[in-house]
Amino acid sequence: MFPLRDNIPSSRVPVVNYGLIACCALVFFLQMGDPGGELIQKFGMIPLRVSHPDESITVEMPQRVSTPLGPQIVTVQEPLPAPAFRPWTTLLSCVFLHGSLMHLIGNMWFLYIFGDNVEDRLGSSGYLVFFLGCGIAASFAHYALEPDSPVPTIGASGAVAGVMGAYMVLYPHGQVLTLVPIFFFLQFLVIPAPVFLGIWFVLQLVQGTFSMGNTQAAGVAWWAHVGGFAAGAAVALLLGRRPEQTARARVQVIDPNRRTRIFRR
Repeated sequence: MFPLRDNIPSSRVPVVNYGLIACCALVFFLQMGDPGGELIQKFGMIPLRVSHPDESITVEMPQRVSTPLGPQIVTVQEPLPAPAFRPWTTLLSCVFLHGSLMHLIGNMWFLYIFGDNVEDRLGSSGYLVFFLGCGIAASFAHYALEPDSPVPTIGASGAVAGVMGAYMVLYPHGQVLTLVPIFFFLQFLVIPAPVFLGIWFVLQLVQGTFSMGNTQAAGVAWWAHVGGFAAGAAVALLLGRRPEQTARARVQVIDPNRRTRIFRR
């Protein structure tokens, strides 16, 4: 399921949300000029390095080499590169790095869809602290389950998951216009936000359970998604919804046939 838009317009310009999107895009632009992946090695969260911050660590890494029989993948011993700052700071810095253009676009699109409303509720400064906190919580969740992994963890997925968790709690009457591929056909469906986000969370939980002990092979930090979502939902539950804000909210009724009207609730 791919979200196209929700039905709750924000009451202010989501300056911080736009700023976070721009920041991640700028960092990715810098990564494009770093084909060797030095930025990922220095600012990505490598759990093994966080676990042993003051040790020189050598790990086995796959490397592509040329042989008389053609290219081969061999395992070599390489030292883990030193982080730019203390290793624990990579729990946050890794949030702004992405592995590919599609990785960046996917994360930023979900942030664009759901982040403006959460910023509406928390305010600009509160939303910034919330986003960064969810990113750290997501990184820690992955670290807690894979403390000896030498694989760099990068991406805003965990922080964005926190935004999604908060949205589910703060806007239970929201709806999401969703593109759903059914075999060879594309179907537009209007799905209640708690259903859409709940399904997404359950999928992360199931994938995370099946990838236990095999995260490197899975290639996705599922538990970072789970941890970020849970952290965001918990913060939203503590804050609660503002009755006066709910009463004034303009809600768009989404018609999948592209007819839209607006009313106040």
